[in-house]
Amino acid sequence: MSMENITLWDGQTIPRLGFGCWAIGGPFWADAIPVGWGVVDDNESKRAIQVALDAGIRFFDTADVYGAGHSEKVLGEALKGHDDIIVATKFGNQFDEDTKQVTGRGADRAYIRKAVQASLRRLNRDYIDLYQLHIDDLDGDDAQETQSALEELVSEGLIRAYGWSSDYPDHSKQWLGGKNYRSIQHDLNLFTPATETLALVEENDMVSINRAPLAMGMLSGNYKLNHSFGEDDVRSSGTPWMKKMGSVQSEEEAQTRLEGIRELLTTGGRTTAQGALGWIWAQSDRALPIPGFRTEAQAHENAGALEFGPLDVDVLHEIDELVKGNFS
Repeated sequence: MSMENITLWDGQTIPRLGFGCWAIGGPFWADAIPVGWGVVDDNESKRAIQVALDAGIRFFDTADVYGAGHSEKVLGEALKGHDDIIVATKFGNQFDEDTKQVTGRGADRAYIRKAVQASLRRLNRDYIDLYQLHIDDLDGDDAQETQSALEELVSEGLIRAYGWSSDYPDHSKQWLGGKNYRSIQHDLNLFTPATETLALVEENDMVSINRAPLAMGMLSGNYKLNHSFGEDDVRSSGTPWMKKMGSVQSEEEAQTRLEGIRELLTTGGRTTAQGALGWIWAQSDRALPIPGFRTEAQAHENAGALEFGPLDVDVLHEIDELVKGNFS
């Protein structure tokens, strides 16, 4: 397999980079806690999606809850006439589209049937290529009911395959053996190696969809410590799980780590962000990172990583040695 491409569950081969559409959904809330990325310009978002399409991107990942339905609507409008593009979305969080509030969880058969129809309507599609559970820790009979409902949706042609968005292998491995269980979406970046989940994916010939590949912007190379984010930006919430930095204890420590390896990440003319994506590609040939974007410039930079591909083995070894030597 080419390190620049990945073969999906249906035999399609696409560039090994997708675009994540959380940020373009705009603000939404869990009570008073922001869980979106702040106000966005929908026209800019659509232009950025076009930049991605022109660069060869064929995989877009969103969720019904992003912007309380708004991300799916924007993506659906931007992809009108592009029926060949792979669209992945997620379900599991109930929300109010008018108030932009997350109101609970839902993963039973009746809820899934309502959720998939709503996503199809917002995306303006006849089917969803990949439908993913957006609850980390579903377990036992509840998990089995959800999987059974998803298999039914495949048989009815409403979805083509399903996956689980989870950082907990003990949960996501419950569906192994399911005929149409094709992917696990999880955090993966220089601060969060996700070794166990990657092994699970490789052993079962699945796709590893990598959220937070740039650690919420920390690995973009443009992140400034003590930056003041807007009150409607998730990064202002102070919620630990939102930092996406694994065992790294603070933003200061993350910045120190990044500065120690920045020169290696930027080998060959890469930007820091492109190097961080190259690091992910070098971890597994089943890895499909989905960096987020809000502007045309970000879309152009992220897509440009495809021109460079994975980091060289020698560079990887140097990064590993630096991390072990200086930050262990």
